[in-house]
Amino acid sequence: MPAEPATPHALDVEDDPGSRRARRVLGALVLASVLPALYRPGMVHNFFDLKIYMSAMDWWIAGNPLYDYVQPDRVQGELYFTYPPFSALLLLPFAELRLGATVAIFTGLTLLGVVVSTKWLLDPVIRRHRLPYVFTLVVGALLVLGVESTRETITFGQINMLLVVLILADLLFAVPRNSRWAGVGIGLAAALKLFPGIFVIYLLATRRWRAAVVASATAAGATLLAAAVAPGDSWRFWTHELWATDRVGRTDYTGNQSLFGLLSRLSAPEEPSRLVWLPLVAAVVGYGLWRAVRAAQAGDALTGLTLTGLVAALISPITWTHHIYWFIPAVVILVDAVLSTDPRTVEGVRRRRRLGAAAVGTSAIIVYGVVTFYDWGIAPSPTDTPWEFLLRNAYVLLCLVLLVVLPVRTRVDVRATESREPDTLPEAQLPR
Repeated sequence: MPAEPATPHALDVEDDPGSRRARRVLGALVLASVLPALYRPGMVHNFFDLKIYMSAMDWWIAGNPLYDYVQPDRVQGELYFTYPPFSALLLLPFAELRLGATVAIFTGLTLLGVVVSTKWLLDPVIRRHRLPYVFTLVVGALLVLGVESTRETITFGQINMLLVVLILADLLFAVPRNSRWAGVGIGLAAALKLFPGIFVIYLLATRRWRAAVVASATAAGATLLAAAVAPGDSWRFWTHELWATDRVGRTDYTGNQSLFGLLSRLSAPEEPSRLVWLPLVAAVVGYGLWRAVRAAQAGDALTGLTLTGLVAALISPITWTHHIYWFIPAVVILVDAVLSTDPRTVEGVRRRRRLGAAAVGTSAIIVYGVVTFYDWGIAPSPTDTPWEFLLRNAYVLLCLVLLVVLPVRTRVDVRATESREPDTLPEAQLPR
């Protein structure tokens, strides 16, 4: 007896769009449910840094010198207001608000920055690989919220996501399009905080002369504006406080994930030798920017700016965990490279496994973090065991590894991926 023809009711439940949608919603909810457990340890910060900013503004409004403000801290000893005067000008209006309102505004802007920056990073990957748009963005944003640098930014009340948005807007959009505004974002970020200044060097190294000039002029203009409003405090910052690293905090504290922090933990309680640190800085800058320039020349703007951010994290004397956003685009690059690699060859399979392991390993490290679940104590202490060395310097070592292994995606690879039509391949050629 001949078999009855298949009917729509015989379709596998796996192919049901409603079933797929339900699984995606469930997956997103499960991921979101993990966030409270990750944030709970960090809530003890209670917006500590933001409270210092606001207390410093009150002190300044009362007529006191801005950089005389100091606040005791059980871990760092004494903490000062350390940002450039231009940052103080932008923070000053918040002193007129209640602290709760300021906390809500800063948190809301950080969350908005997470969503916007994640969308910018994932949009090209979603298009190239035909991923489900909303689901991928939701999962991406939840994962970014789970990363320790984001958790510390939110719970300390930091401004890091503002800097990230300014830098990404410049280097992902304005600079590649040769916009007349290219460089403005980097210049403003560098005027707000010194850390982004390395991206001006990156513009010079990639021969983006006009953007580098615009960035420098913007940073200089913002700095001069602050000097016109607060000449005494500006002069003091640029001639003295900028160079006083002891104002920022202990260099040996585990939260300082820079090369200098690593060396400080090895030599604690003594200061590490500059004769060791400076050659390491020179090597990292030379190699890291060389790779960043090669990435930019290949048309991979995201890898170029990510490598530059990792270099900045390594060479700064103090790089707190909330400064290192650049692991997040590194994971996006690794995942994109995995999806772009043809799995139909032995070498392709091996490459996918290597890149996939790097993506998963990086994600696990930056979600678990180096300070969230540990109290590393108050007194300076050396690193005693190999395991403690790995744990207390995880971000430093990860930065060094990513400087070497982060792939550069060429224009040819991107075009090949975008033109690939898996549905039209013969069945024998489809990936298994």
